[in-house]
Amino acid sequence: MSLSDPLGDMLTRIRNAYGRKKSSVSTPASRLRARVLDVLKAEGYIRDYSQTDFDNGKSEIEIELKYFDGNPVVRDISRVSKPGRRVYVSAKSIPQVANGLGIAILSTPKGVMADHEAREQNVGGEVLCQIV
Repeated sequence: MSLSDPLGDMLTRIRNAYGRKKSSVSTPASRLRARVLDVLKAEGYIRDYSQTDFDNGKSEIEIELKYFDGNPVVRDISRVSKPGRRVYVSAKSIPQVANGLGIAILSTPKGVMADHEAREQNVGGEVLCQIV
């Protein structure tokens, strides 16, 4: 089965798992998904993730979700740039999410990074998603 938006699929799996109070969720592996999960882990939105390789050449990522006092750390996770409508921003127009309480994840020429890192390095790129 081919997906038209693999990153959107991963974000939806995370959102649904938080809604069902799951401790972990799995998703097919890709380099982009792993880089986005690196940012989520560095920013403290997930505990950790691990990649499992199978004999048939497929890989899967197991994501450990994070809760604080029984409530999900991630209140809202949404895809910004979609396959039908790509959203690009310059370094000067990177959006602030929830007045700085959330983050936007960008795909830049210097790699996938959070919005504050992109501002520090003065690079723009594609806004992949926003997390609050």
